[in-house]
Order: sequence, then C-alpha cells, then structure tokens
Amino acid sequence: MGPCAPLLVLLLLSWSGPLRGQQHHLVEYMERRLAALEERLAQCQDQSSRQAAELRDFKNKMLPLLEVAEKEREALRTEADTIAGRVDRLEREVDYLETQNPALPCVEVDEKATGGSGTKGKGRRNEKYDMVTDCGYTISQVRSMKILKRFGGPAGLWTKDPLGPAEKIYVLDGTQNDTAFVFPRLRDFTLAMAARKASRIRVPFPWVGTGQLVYGGFLYYARRPPGGPGGGGELENTLQLIKFHLTNRTVVDSSVFPAEGLIPPYGLTSDTYIDLAADEEGLWAVYATREDDRHLCLAKLDPQTLDTEQQWDTPCPRENAEAAFVICGTLYVVYNTRPASRARIQCSFDASGTLTPERAALPYFPRRYGAHASLRYNPRERQLYAWDDGYQIVYKLEMRRKEEEV
Repeated sequence: MGPCAPLLVLLLLSWSGPLRGQQHHLVEYMERRLAALEERLAQCQDQSSRQAAELRDFKNKMLPLLEVAEKEREALRTEADTIAGRVDRLEREVDYLETQNPALPCVEVDEKATGGSGTKGKGRRNEKYDMVTDCGYTISQVRSMKILKRFGGPAGLWTKDPLGPAEKIYVLDGTQNDTAFVFPRLRDFTLAMAARKASRIRVPFPWVGTGQLVYGGFLYYARRPPGGPGGGGELENTLQLIKFHLTNRTVVDSSVFPAEGLIPPYGLTSDTYIDLAADEEGLWAVYATREDDRHLCLAKLDPQTLDTEQQWDTPCPRENAEAAFVICGTLYVVYNTRPASRARIQCSFDASGTLTPERAALPYFPRRYGAHASLRYNPRERQLYAWDDGYQIVYKLEMRRKEEEV
C-alpha cells in the first residue's frame, strides 16, 4: 500500500458514524408512518364492519315491508284493471243505449203556426240540390280519435287543403288574427318547438271567428268590414268573404255575403258568424240570420266567384250547437253543453234530399269532454280536423251509403 492508504482508512471511519445515525432516524420515521397507517386501516375495517352490520339489519327490516308493498301493488293493479274493464263495458253499454235511443228530432214546431194551417214563408229557394259528383256516403260512426298536441289558444283552426299537397298543415290561431302558420309536414307540426319550423302568411285583413277554409290553394275567410257586426253603420250584421291566394299572397276576390242580419250560427261559439266548409261537392257556408234566429242556414258557394248558388233553411237548431261540417252535400251539426261535456252529432240536413232523418246516424264523439271551436272535414282522407280547447285532434270517420239503414 502507498503512503496515502492510512489516510483514506481514517477518512472512511470518520464518515461511517453520521451515516449510521441518519439511517437509524429514517427507519424510526418509516416505522411510525407504518404504525399510523395500520391504525387507520384498522379503524376503516371497524367502520366497514359496523356499516355492513347496519346494512344487514336494515335489509332484514325492509325485506318484509317490500314484500307487503309488492303484494299491495299487485292488488291495486288487479283492482285498477278490473275497474278499467268495468268502465269499458259501461261505456259500451252507454254507447249501445245511445244508438238505440236516438236524440230528439231536430225539427221544431213554430208555436205561432199551431193555431192555423198556414206556414211561415222565408223567401228562400230551398230547392233540392243536384249533386255534381257520385258521392253518396254518410257518417256511420266516429271510429277513433287521436290528440296530436296543444298549440295556441282555446279557439282556432287547423286543416289541410283537400285539393292541395297532402302533407301541408295550415294553422290559424285565434278568432281575430291576420297570421297563418304553414307546416310542410304533420311531423314538423308535432315537434316541441313547432312554430320555428313553420312559415308565416299574413293576410291583409284579420279574419273573424273560426270559420276559415283552405281550399284549392286559396284561403277563404270572413272579414268584418267597417260597420260590420258589432261596428254599427249601414253594414251592421254583414260580413265580407275574402279569397286569398296562398302562394301569391294577394286577395284575388271578395264579396259581401248576401244575407242580412247575420248572427252567430252556433249557440256555443259566439265569435263565428260564417262557417265555411268543403266536401266532395265543393264550397259551403253555414250561417244564421235574425229572420229565423232559432235555426241554421246552409248555402252553396261558387269557389271561383264567391257567388251564392243555392240557400236552404235547415231544421237544425242553433241552441247548444258548437260546430258543423258537410259531407257529400249533407250538413252535420255537432251539439254540446255548457260547461262542455261529450259532443254528439244531433242533427243532419241533406241538401239533395237523399238521406232522410230516419236513416241518419247520430253518433257521439269518442270519450273526450271538451268544446270544439272548429271542425274541418277532409274528403280525401275522410277525417275531421278538430280544435278542442287548444288541442289539435284528428277524428277518423266510418262511412256507409246513404240508402243503407242505420
């Protein structure tokens, strides 16, 4: 070994003492940390054991209660099914009794005429209507109902154009408005934010009531002219019919409706003065006048010129009437009560004279107690589009030949 070896040995011996001290302190620190962790783990195990025991006790207490609740739920479900079955049977029995006991005939006797042999002349034509198509169907029953959604206020109109695109939907909200919503498809109308999918068409004059009609690409509606119903002046109780082109958005024709002293035709719908309707035969108008304030009148209109071709005094009362529609030249009037109950077709009038009152069915509408603000018949689909207190409803109709017995 060289002369430096003793010095290196002395240096190593001097460093080994501090290193052993540091290692000892580190070992003690790790032992303390491990002891603390073991204590915490033991506490966690104890807490977990207590919670597991509490959960077992809770489960043991709840199991009998759950079994009792399940038995009660099954009993309630069975009872609800039984009650639903009884209600269905009761409604079928009521419907059967209603069909076997028809409503009172909608022909009223004038008290003044009972004392003599004369009848009151109204000065209207009342001639039988000559059908221009071979349509010979009448309603057998209102087969089903489908509620689409709720849109707008309690009164309004929604419909399709029976001569236009089969999918397009027109919505006219309110009884005095000037903006119509147009939806390209029924699916767009049923969306939650339907108004965003609609285009808007603004008419130059606001409509009155819910008697509007979309037919052949035109919007037909009644307008209150200055001095019209409620406005005073020479045109008191008169209305102007407007023919509005939906594509060009222009008024192509207008005409003052040829009836004086107009009053609301429906006793339960006071905002409508003229209710326009379309069927297989064309354009019709339902109205009433002060000359006979107890019954409805029917007029056949020329959709091209708005001229009145024929007029009839019907036996259908205004009292408790809420809406009407025309199918194959036959007027069907829907009646209700106030407050609203279950609506029913209680009067029909065939302008051609083919359908007699004895062969006319008087069906109830399915299981909904509401008030129809408007009803629009679509001859292409044989469906009714109804506005019922803000709900848009579709009724499917079952038809039969007019000559068949009920």
